Amino acid sequence: MLDMSWGEVMLIGGVALIVIGPKDLPKALRTLGQITTKVRRMAGEFQSQFNEAIREAELEEVRRDVEGVKRTVDSARPTFNPVDAIRNEIRSAVEGRPGSGSKDAGAKETGSFDVPRPTPGQQADQMHGAPAHAAVETSSTTPGTKPETGPTP
Repeated sequence: MLDMSWGEVMLIGGVALIVIGPKDLPKALRTLGQITTKVRRMAGEFQSQFNEAIREAELEEVRRDVEGVKRTVDSARPTFNPVDAIRNEIRSAVEGRPGSGSKDAGAKETGSFDVPRPTPGQQADQMHGAPAHAAVETSSTTPGTKPETGPTP
């Protein structure tokens, strides 16, 4: 309480008893207690209003920071779309075209690769150990015609 020792409090009480008198001392102490309570209440209200003003100032600063970040994101949004960028990279990797993100009119929608499949005759030649150039020769036949077959080894 204001850094007073018990000796100082006793001295103040003795002087108050002599000056005010024993009859009016309880009334004076009650009034002093009420004044002290009012002063503490006013100090608490002042402190709470001061703290609220500080919080509002900090909140306003944070709000400005958030709005600045939002404006930055909104300005960057039309130029960068990570989902579209990833989608285009995957399409170009699957279609075998580096850097191209658009599909051709003739590209298949299934996403499968167009790998030439060997004909049954080519498969048989490969299974029986025919040289690789023989498989290439038989692939030069036109579709719808039978490849010429020679004697089987």
